[in-house]
Amino acid sequence: MTKTRSILVFALAPAILLAGIGAGVLYAQDQPITRTELLRSDLAEIDGKESVMYIADLKPGAVGGKHTHYGDEFVYILEGEIVVESVGKEPVTLKRGEAAHLSPDVVHAAKNGSASAPAKVLVVLVVEKGKPLAEAK
Repeated sequence: MTKTRSILVFALAPAILLAGIGAGVLYAQDQPITRTELLRSDLAEIDGKESVMYIADLKPGAVGGKHTHYGDEFVYILEGEIVVESVGKEPVTLKRGEAAHLSPDVVHAAKNGSASAPAKVLVVLVVEKGKPLAEAK
C-alpha cells in the first residue's frame, strides 16, 4: 500500500504543479494590464531611492485605475497609444515613439487609446525604496 501511495504521489505531483502554473498563466492572460519588471536598482549616492524599469502591456480597451507613485514616472510608448488622465487636467494621448514625465504624487490613470489594438509602454520609476510602486486612489 505504501509503495502504491508513493507512486501516486510522484505521478500526481507534477500534474498538480503544471495545473497550478497553467492556472497562473491563464489568470495573467486575463488581466487587462500586465507588467514585466526588467530591472530594479538602488541609485548611486541617493539614499532611500531606487529605480524600477518595466514593460506594461495593455490589452485593447484596457483601463487602469487611478493611482499615484512615491516618485517620478517616465514613460515611452513602444507600441500603440495610451491616454493618461491626471486629476484636474485634460487627458493626454501618447502615441508610439512619444515620451512623458509624471511628477511625484500626481493622481492619474492610464488606458489603452484603442479598443482594437494592444499597447506596450516602457516605464521607469524613480521612487522611495521600500514603498509600494503605486498606491490606488
